[in-house]
Amino acid sequence: MKTILITGFDPFGGEPINPAWEAVKTMDGYTDGDYKVVTQMVPTVRYKSVDTVKAAAEECQPDFILCVGQAGGRPDITVERVAINCDDFRIPDNGGNQPEDEPVVADGPSAYFATLPIKNIVNALHQNGIPAKVSNTAGTFVCNHLMYGVCHYAAQKDNIKAGFMHIPYLPSQVVDKPNQPSMAVETVRATLETIVHVLAHGESYKAQDINYTTPHE
Repeated sequence: MKTILITGFDPFGGEPINPAWEAVKTMDGYTDGDYKVVTQMVPTVRYKSVDTVKAAAEECQPDFILCVGQAGGRPDITVERVAINCDDFRIPDNGGNQPEDEPVVADGPSAYFATLPIKNIVNALHQNGIPAKVSNTAGTFVCNHLMYGVCHYAAQKDNIKAGFMHIPYLPSQVVDKPNQPSMAVETVRATLETIVHVLAHGESYKAQDINYTTPHE
């Protein structure tokens, strides 16, 4: 059986939860066709985040790696196109690191493009009533750091495709944040199931064939 590794960050920035991990952890052991999902929680820490995903990948030998992170303020699923070789943290990470204009990988290329089928993913999400779009910036915090580092790792392998997506806050996170958008964990779970379906079936996928294990609106 082939493997899709999906990762989600731990809480950061004073939040008690991280919607990425809250959704991702529900996917562990999920299967679609010949593919199974392995999940991994990732520390919101420079370098340690990349090392954690690399270690998980070495153990499970995935065909695909999808990293998921929180983007508070964004109203929809944003599938990232590119990661840049720049760490410029507006706040300290969970390890107290706050680099300014430093490379993720010394002497690495300026950027890496996701190798997941980002347009197919967005189209499939739209077909299933989930708001989504391609994003052209993953920021310069640990999300971008992880995407760049994982894509750098995958570029050295012959059989791994990798990418990243951001998700909104959960509803419970915006109770004290007026006018901030949110998305239910069930919808994020449905998003992940849709993406797994796209990755598992390639161009032959049919969005209407997905049998969601959790309800979503």
